[in-house]
Amino acid sequence: MREYADEAAIVAAVRAAETRTSGQIVCVLARRSCDTSAHATLYSATLALLAPWPLLAFTQLSAQHIFAVQAAVFIAALLLLNWTRLGLALTPRGQQRRQAFRAAAEQFFTLGMTRTRNRTGVLIFVSLAEHYARIVADEGLNGKITEVEWRAVIDDLVRRLREGRVTEAFVVAVGQTGELLARVAPPDGGNNDLPDRLVRIN
Repeated sequence: MREYADEAAIVAAVRAAETRTSGQIVCVLARRSCDTSAHATLYSATLALLAPWPLLAFTQLSAQHIFAVQAAVFIAALLLLNWTRLGLALTPRGQQRRQAFRAAAEQFFTLGMTRTRNRTGVLIFVSLAEHYARIVADEGLNGKITEVEWRAVIDDLVRRLREGRVTEAFVVAVGQTGELLARVAPPDGGNNDLPDRLVRIN
């Protein structure tokens, strides 16, 4: 997946959407949310424990040499799993989603999404490595926009992300979110309390 995102286009979409509503939209783009180190260590240790057996069965290597091979297998596997997509691929999908959701929730509070006057802030969070997207809306929007409506925006967003169209995914999602907000939170002349920028993490 291409990770390029045109911040200027995304910011322009946010500003255009916010002219129609008192709601405020913040976009966050994470390269990766899931920490795979625990699974990488487990898999590497398992490989290292298995490595001596064929050496004992089919070679005459000394214990010192076998130990060196075992250590090398552990280090090589750990580096491979931590520095390539293989580690993420071996991490259960449920864990990936839980960690990405936690990252979205952390960004919601870190960025002060609850500071808007009417509590109508909306966070659009994308984590590229996990192909994960989440929309987190503040409590002022509770019951005003249905889960079905939010899910339609997210499904469209994820589909475009999978096709590598990161900028387009954000721009369309912002536009769709703006339409939903315009219906339930019309402009009220309030201040723009949240940043009009693409927040990048990792």
